[in-house]
Amino acid sequence: MTAALLSVDMQNSFLHPEGENYYPQPEGFVDNVALLLNAARSKGSLVVHTIDRHRRGFTDFESKRLPPHCLNDEFNAEYFNEFGPLGRGNEIEIVKRRYSAFFATELSLFLNEQSVDKVVICGLKTNVCVRATVQDAFAYGFNVHVVREATSSNRAQLAESSLEDIDRYFGRVISMEQALDLLT
Repeated sequence: MTAALLSVDMQNSFLHPEGENYYPQPEGFVDNVALLLNAARSKGSLVVHTIDRHRRGFTDFESKRLPPHCLNDEFNAEYFNEFGPLGRGNEIEIVKRRYSAFFATELSLFLNEQSVDKVVICGLKTNVCVRATVQDAFAYGFNVHVVREATSSNRAQLAESSLEDIDRYFGRVISMEQALDLLT
């Protein structure tokens, strides 16, 4: 089986203290995602960076539920610190305009073309974008693994419920140690 790491929405909007949707992260979360990225990079594993970006001044149906956010070419839509593709090796970016990284993007097609059948998912927010991405990954037939210590939400009870549902219906919730084994 070929595994790919999917890093969801590691951007300023959520992670930078001046971000429009910032919330304090659980201890170790950012370091754990960085550790997964470094492990995947060191072994030449495929890394997919998904990022939430929207167009200023155009209709966007997500705005029916959320105020405009992560607008193109703004600070909030940029990757936080060292996150994001390095511009070399086995890393790509998928820009998404909905919660799921699969909805109306080329992600499933691309992963299938690379013979990926297993995805290891980390990032933000466990109960929204991570969960939507997990559900669609499962629907597309991928073996789904979500790294408990490398996901985060500002709603702890919803994150826990989401992880429980993911483990029961869509894939496996795994530890950092298990994730590192899958990627290396």
